[in-house]
Amino acid sequence: MQNPSDPSEVDLDLNLANTPATAPGAASNAAPDASDGPAAPAAAPAPALTDAAHRRAGLIYAVSAYGLWGVLPLYFLTLVPAGPWEVVALRILFSLVFCAILIAVTRAWKPFVAVVKQPRILFTMGLAGLFIYANWQTYVIATLTGHVVEAALGYFINPIVTIFLGVLLLKERLRVSQWLAVGISILAVVVLTVGYGRLPWISLVLAFSFGFYGLIKKRVGGSVDAVSGLALETVWLAPVAIVQLVIVGLTTGITFGNVSIWHTLLLIASGVITAVPLLFFASAARRLPLVWMGFIQYVAPIIQFAVGVAILHEAMPLERWVGFGLVWVALVILSVDAIVATKRQRK
Repeated sequence: MQNPSDPSEVDLDLNLANTPATAPGAASNAAPDASDGPAAPAAAPAPALTDAAHRRAGLIYAVSAYGLWGVLPLYFLTLVPAGPWEVVALRILFSLVFCAILIAVTRAWKPFVAVVKQPRILFTMGLAGLFIYANWQTYVIATLTGHVVEAALGYFINPIVTIFLGVLLLKERLRVSQWLAVGISILAVVVLTVGYGRLPWISLVLAFSFGFYGLIKKRVGGSVDAVSGLALETVWLAPVAIVQLVIVGLTTGITFGNVSIWHTLLLIASGVITAVPLLFFASAARRLPLVWMGFIQYVAPIIQFAVGVAILHEAMPLERWVGFGLVWVALVILSVDAIVATKRQRK
């Protein structure tokens, strides 16, 4: 699963890259047409309708994005007998191909080249690529080795890890409730470590790689749209993917093209399956308040958790329920704090 990029990245219209940004309700700020004459007052309700339509569309995009991320484990399981190293390598290469097609179809080469000409952004995207590679590889390994629940935990604790990184690296100040949430999360990790008999490294790698990726993307801001961002990240990762495929070919053997036509098509589809939720998210983030996105983000780990427990029947002894319960309590505290903080800002 890729990190949701900056909210200002891209709008999911027919022209993905060249369509100008339009904030919810922006149409209401346009000057009235002189030909409307006396009919102008009748158009007064339009801004509310426009705002409602934008939010409704944003909600659909957000649920679609997180829903698709939530069912990713089921998709990766259909790729067996391909191993996690082959899957991720092909995911990188086909994501790059899909992004190149999107950029060509939307005629977005100019903004892409403009980004490439900025060394700071170019190398920053390379660093982002390293973190998203760690995230993708760990997630696929977790899925194909029966650790979907542990992977879901990583995305549950990601918001808290992001807050922790903000304090550690950006010297941000936390409110008492946020410190409480961080403390409860640390306790949860201790409980889960006892329950697993080891540190839940899959969860921690996913949460921290995602957290660092988010911080890097925040530094880039709105200067890179979603498609160009993913294209640059996969360009940097393409040599890694090629080396991985060579090693897989020399050891366990490549399954791509050697199992069935459907298996091959599913592997090729990894590029689309990577990019589409990202575009959905970026479009949703432009239409919905940040608080809404904060709540909807839990759709993905909830679905992943349900897949792991109900469909794949992964073990959930008492200590794991206690650990997850502590994480959920921390998230409730964090969510309530976010709502209260938002209301205070409005006042």
